[in-house]
Amino acid sequence: MPEIFQKESALDRFFNRLMGRALKLGFAPGYMRLLEVRGRKSGKTFTTPVNVLDFNGRRWLVAARGETAWARNARAAGHVVLRRGSNAESLIVREIADADKPEVIKAFLDRFASQVQRFFDVKAGSPVDAFRATASRRPVFELMSGS
Repeated sequence: MPEIFQKESALDRFFNRLMGRALKLGFAPGYMRLLEVRGRKSGKTFTTPVNVLDFNGRRWLVAARGETAWARNARAAGHVVLRRGSNAESLIVREIADADKPEVIKAFLDRFASQVQRFFDVKAGSPVDAFRATASRRPVFELMSGS
C-alpha cells in the first residue's frame, strides 16, 4: 500500500461506528478506547475508536492511516479523552520527534498487524530501521496523565 493518507471506506466507517458503540458500553478488546478530541476549527467534539499501545512503560497513540483529522485535532488541542464504558481518562498528548518514532511504530504494527498492516508498506516483524522512512508520515503521540 502507498505511504499516503488512506480515506475510510464505507465498511471501515460501519465497523468504526459499531466499535464506538461497543466501547461506549464497555465491550471491546482491552487495548481499544474511544478517543474524544475537540475540533481545531469547529470546536465540536469528535470521537473515533483507537488502539492504545503500551510499550516501554508508556502509552502511545499512532495514526496508522497517516495525517488523520483526529491527529491534527489532538496536536492542536494538546489533550484528549479516552473512554471505555463509564470510565473516562483525560490525557495530555505529546507528539514525538520523527527520530524517536520508528521503534514505537514497529511495536504498534507488530502488536496490531491484523488490523493495520494494510496501511503500511513495511511488513510486521521488520527491523526498526525499516520504519525510518515512514516515521515522518505517521503522527505518534505519547499519552501522559493530566489536563
